Amino acid sequence: MKKRSASITDRLPALAALALIILAWWALAASGAVPNYMLPSPPAVTTAFIGDFGNLMLHAGTSLQETAWGLLIGVALAFAIATVMDRFQLIEKALNPILVITQTIPTIAIAPLLVLWMGFGMAPKITLVVITTFFPIAVGLLEGYKSVDPDCINLLRSMGAGRMQIFRHVKFPAALPYFFSGLRISASYAVVGAVISEWLGGFEGLGVYMTRVKKAYAFDRMFAVIILIVIISLLLMAAVDIIRRLSMPWTRAAEPRKH
Repeated sequence: MKKRSASITDRLPALAALALIILAWWALAASGAVPNYMLPSPPAVTTAFIGDFGNLMLHAGTSLQETAWGLLIGVALAFAIATVMDRFQLIEKALNPILVITQTIPTIAIAPLLVLWMGFGMAPKITLVVITTFFPIAVGLLEGYKSVDPDCINLLRSMGAGRMQIFRHVKFPAALPYFFSGLRISASYAVVGAVISEWLGGFEGLGVYMTRVKKAYAFDRMFAVIILIVIISLLLMAAVDIIRRLSMPWTRAAEPRKH
């Protein structure tokens, strides 16, 4: 009971800040300083969200598919790249600048090229999500591999352990906290990457929905889809935290207990 009360108390400042932002938004919309069609009030956005909920869920399903596939491929690619870079120093020196360069290219600039090369289906959207998400995971894994104490590796080698055994029992467990930190960041980027790619062409998806309501000047629906994107991103980050706790039970045992 005390632990639950402490958890609620920890969230109070964030909830209070969020409430203040909503109140300020409501007051600004009610003041008439900004026209209602440009800045709809929170009740108008809520009404639009509920009224078009079915349509929003239909488009959200497409965006979530693109996000899920992009994240899965991004994780697999990041794992492969980070593991090879950790194993071969020459490959690390060769790939490191290329990885950095991929993150300096603006997403909005490469998205039209992907649509031009791959068409208006899911392929360019998934590719953009992969490009957006694999870098934090790859960097996190590589940093985790390198965080292992060399003395620990030398001890295992002296006991006859091979590379795979060292990787399995020492390097990979050490890299897991870094991996999940990168995955948490990538999960929030993934939805945004999918939506941005949908702006430039497609048949379904939250980005397609946004372009349609923008052309119709239905800004209450525009705000509704923005809120939905935020909710989806927060849920994905929460899912990553749950998976992290399940995958690393030893961290729960190490957490200090609150009295």
